[in-house]
Amino acid sequence: MTSTARPSASLRRDQIAKVALCLFAEKGYAATSMREISEQLGITKAALYYHYASKEEIVRELVNGMLDQVDELVVWAREQEISDEVRTQIVARWSDIMRSHGLVMFRFAMANQRVVESVRTDPQGLAANLNELGTLLAAEGAGVEQQLRARMALMAINMAGIAGLDMDASDHEIFEAARKIADDLLPDSAG
Repeated sequence: MTSTARPSASLRRDQIAKVALCLFAEKGYAATSMREISEQLGITKAALYYHYASKEEIVRELVNGMLDQVDELVVWAREQEISDEVRTQIVARWSDIMRSHGLVMFRFAMANQRVVESVRTDPQGLAANLNELGTLLAAEGAGVEQQLRARMALMAINMAGIAGLDMDASDHEIFEAARKIADDLLPDSAG
């Protein structure tokens, strides 16, 4: 007797979120229905609604999941004695967070900014965290150029999703290149 293992509820939610995100990015949030998401997954609408009550709930979970990871990074960075090594670790961790959500998340967010802003529990959270990380990355007493380089290092990773949109490269290749660019932009303590 063979049995097909059913995915756990959290695994199924992750699958749903990934498929929905791809459809949202490809077709647009408004043009994607819960029916299309369920059909893409090969599950019933009832099964989909068991996991998520709405498209908004899916987006809220995606956005807040990323914001929670960024919050954790900021808390960690605040606790560190800032050095060139820690600066590199901050950029690496930022890159890991962005990579874990994939370029499709950034493409979706850029194309659907109103939707993303409507579901965020803390609309200023990401911008405030980005600014704080940028401040931590710049050497104490750094001039405008060094402060800007620090913030641009982080933004290089974020903008990879838009800049690499039509490139003949995998998400991995694009993120690796963006990470190298970010490392090149990163000011050191001597800067």
